[in-house]
Amino acid sequence: MTGADGTAPEAAEQRLFIGGSWVAPDNGFYEVIDPATEGVVGLAPEASRAQVHAAASAAREAFGPWSRTPVEERAAVLARAADCIQRNFVAYAALAQAESGATTGTARGMQVGVGVARFRRYARPEPVDTPLPPQINEAGPFGGAAVMGALAVRQPVGVVTCITSYNNPWANPAGKIAPALAMGNTVVVKPAPQDPLSVYRMAEALEAAGVPPGVVNVVSGSTAESGEAAVDSPDVDMVSFTGSTPVGQRIAEVCGRGMKRQLMELGGKGAAIVFDDADLASAVSGIGTTFSFYSGQICTAPTRVLVQRGVHDQLVRQLAAYIGHLKVGDPRERGTVVGPVISAAHRDRVESYVELGRKEGARVVAGGERPLLPAGFYVAPTLLADCTPDMRVVREEIFGPVVVVLPFDDEEEAIALANDSDYGLIDYVWSGDVARAFRVARRLRAGGVGVNTVGRNMEAPFGGFKKSGVGRDVGSYALHAYSETQAIVWQG
Repeated sequence: MTGADGTAPEAAEQRLFIGGSWVAPDNGFYEVIDPATEGVVGLAPEASRAQVHAAASAAREAFGPWSRTPVEERAAVLARAADCIQRNFVAYAALAQAESGATTGTARGMQVGVGVARFRRYARPEPVDTPLPPQINEAGPFGGAAVMGALAVRQPVGVVTCITSYNNPWANPAGKIAPALAMGNTVVVKPAPQDPLSVYRMAEALEAAGVPPGVVNVVSGSTAESGEAAVDSPDVDMVSFTGSTPVGQRIAEVCGRGMKRQLMELGGKGAAIVFDDADLASAVSGIGTTFSFYSGQICTAPTRVLVQRGVHDQLVRQLAAYIGHLKVGDPRERGTVVGPVISAAHRDRVESYVELGRKEGARVVAGGERPLLPAGFYVAPTLLADCTPDMRVVREEIFGPVVVVLPFDDEEEAIALANDSDYGLIDYVWSGDVARAFRVARRLRAGGVGVNTVGRNMEAPFGGFKKSGVGRDVGSYALHAYSETQAIVWQG
């Protein structure tokens, strides 16, 4: 179904994937817009509430057989899906670029490339039984102390609804679907409305790989109806969501009423602490990823920069110079570093925050004006200095190429400023004193801390403190996230 350039077939009407069949949507179709050109990429299906519930029902029916399928066979399906995606790599990357506005390097390397890697990662069967050492139990209601054996067994949760983010239509869904299937769960995938077509290509790859009917279902919609139905269906046992904190809170309320398991990767306002002994070039390069990586539409970005006063002005100058070398424009053009944001509405939202920063007293050091381009939803990389902790641009997630800078005097103040946030996903520390950097890292209320880097280890647990989420995934932690732990105890 995918053409040579990855876009032509999507001009047709995409169908839903329910119970192993491609189904016409009850509520028609809506346009998927290329944020770089404002052209139509394709027509996505608008699922009805009944169709979403039908997808969950199909997943429930498929759960028993799939959960009993040997883990090696489940892994083989994931491996074949990875091979299928790899064969269509260039076309899939072109489609992802058209839907999300990512640069060519990002679409190929960080979107489709990471998607392939995640399917391959969970195609490696891992033991699901963990023996526990025998323990001498204290006397209980049935007599004296006894030596008891125990085994901790991971069991699949059941039907998992995967609601994915728009900033990465390949890596994010793959990071949910692959470990969920590896553990023996079945899934209902509700992709972000802005770029769902790539997820349907993922479903095609899984279908070609031999996934049984009902194990994977994909339903989309431009309104809240389909997402709400995917959460409240009585057939759903768990919801895995990546997106904004306000939406996550609403999902959590529904999950709480139904006692559904949750995995929530929500918003962030990452603090980057830069001490006066730091390698400033490294710090500037790391902070600069906020502008170049998904045009700032990423919850892990170091958007809140805390700089020790002695190097504050120098770092601000270097960041401004860095911005001056970034090419903003069509992500398909060679040399483009900053592409568009996802939509006109989101562009307006980001710009409103920049204007709010001005009104609050922040100084616009670089950016702040809309790029003069003929089409597309572009925001100039923007640096705000002279910020204070009470400003909304400092406290709220902007989700765009905007960085705010605040000074600090000493280590204690830096830690206090970093922790003064509703969010706690990933923070960063730059210092030439590694012992100090690790000491500070241990005191930060964040699920992850980068020391002198913005890089990630894809086997390390990922998730947030506070309003940045619930639970951990990535690597082996994802297998735990999509499973229940069962204890089997016996007397030896």
